[in-house]
Formats: sequence, C-alpha cells, structure tokens
Amino acid sequence: MSNAWEAAVEAQIRSAQERGEFDNLPGMGKPIPGRDAPYDESWWIKSFLEREALPSELLLPTPLQLRRRVERVPAEVRDLPTKESVRTYVGALNTEIMAWLRTPTGPRVVVRPVNVEDAVRRWRTDRERAAAERVAAAAQQAPAPRSRPRRRWRRR
Repeated sequence: MSNAWEAAVEAQIRSAQERGEFDNLPGMGKPIPGRDAPYDESWWIKSFLEREALPSELLLPTPLQLRRRVERVPAEVRDLPTKESVRTYVGALNTEIMAWLRTPTGPRVVVRPVNVEDAVRRWRTDRERAAAERVAAAAQQAPAPRSRPRRRWRRR
C-alpha cells in the first residue's frame, strides 16, 4: 500500500516538473541558510523573531522585562512633551509592576516601582541640559555679524 502511495506522489512531482512549476522559485540556486551552522534547538524561535523583527527581550521572564523597562525610563521619557505625559508613562509602568508584585511569576528578581517625582525631576534637568546644548551649538554655528563698511555721502 505504501509503495502505491509513494508512486502516486512521485508521479505528481514528475508531472509538475515537466509542466515547469518548480522553475523560477524564490531562493532557487541560493544556499540553504544555516546549513553549515551547528544544530540549535531553538532555531525556530530565533528565525521567528528575526522574520517578524521582534526584540529578543520578549523571551525574558516578566520580572526581567520590567526591570529592563525601569532602567530605560530616562531614555523613554526624554522626548515626551509635558510632565503630565511623563507622569502618565511612569504611572502605567508602575501599574504593571504592582500587578506583577501581587502575583509574581518567574524568577525572584527585585523590581521596585519607579518614583514618579524623581522621573519628572530627571526629565526636567535632561530637557534643560539639552536646551542649553542647543543654544550653545546654535551660538557656535551662527556666523559673527559682519560690520558693514560705512557709506560716505557726498554733498554736491
């Protein structure tokens, strides 16, 4: 029975080859990616993350993801326009942290809520520093005003 099945499949493949359905397939003539690499058990996860352009941080357990987000708070809030938006962002992060603290899962990692006032204070100093740097850069790039030669008017 299996020989008849294999023969039917081989016949279909042969007829498809004769019709040219395997000609000009994408990847034709190119080497198989990762063929010479050693076997990796998580190859499909890595290929999925690469194909979908997802960050590898999604594979981390929840407490480590939260801890990374806490570390990146200054960089994340730097471009926010108002202190209310900074408070909103930090408040949302703190809500997630508190939800995890109520029912912790994963490894035991210390994750503390972010102090909102400290985040706002740091945001304000970063903005003031960036504004001062922009002013200094603009002053250096601005050409010095040229003194105009005095025109002499003659009376006739």
